[in-house]
Amino acid sequence: MRVRLTAAACQEVASGDGGRGVTVALNDATVLRRGLDAFAELGYDATTMRELARRLGVSHNFVNDRYGSKAQFWRAVVDSALGDLLVQIEAATDPQADDADALANAVRHFHRIAARNPQVNRIIADESVRDSGRLDYLHEQFISKFWDGIAPIVQRLMDDGRMPEVPIDLVFFAISGPALTLTHDQLARRLGRPAAGTPQDTDQMADQLAQLVLDGLLPGGRASGR
Repeated sequence: MRVRLTAAACQEVASGDGGRGVTVALNDATVLRRGLDAFAELGYDATTMRELARRLGVSHNFVNDRYGSKAQFWRAVVDSALGDLLVQIEAATDPQADDADALANAVRHFHRIAARNPQVNRIIADESVRDSGRLDYLHEQFISKFWDGIAPIVQRLMDDGRMPEVPIDLVFFAISGPALTLTHDQLARRLGRPAAGTPQDTDQMADQLAQLVLDGLLPGGRASGR
């Protein structure tokens, strides 16, 4: 039995106990969230169609029927997660701010968003170490859109002598690298970090890490927000 799938809601007939059909209703948000969890935890290659079906509670053909392929499903998952994050970053941008304040604000918001969205962080960290079409997609759809707004600010700060002159790609990694470590919960706990607390605790941790980064990028606390 095949049930027609729509963008608003998906219905799939999965194989149940003894071969009986079990109808499972899933909306898009649930499907994409579970997909995000799977890709973040296992990585793309280890996230098999069988494992996706198991986590979604649907038949083996569900992803192909609904999204076309595992690769297209991965893109749908990334689009859903990163699209929301770009909106949050852009909303926090003040084009009228002093360059140092604009950079400081962007770094703080970036770290907060990274801390609140560990699955996205893990996917980016995993894909960043290999040359692939998925990394191209992440760069085109998210990384470049974020960095294209920051790079001119960084260059002006260097030109004005307010930031150390270093290759600009190192500045990107100085900002993004520490944020990626916010996903290293297991190691962090062995180093003394307490178990996950409130969202306010998460924001405070992100703010503290962002300030360490800013102290290196803007020596002397040249952002007036300090």
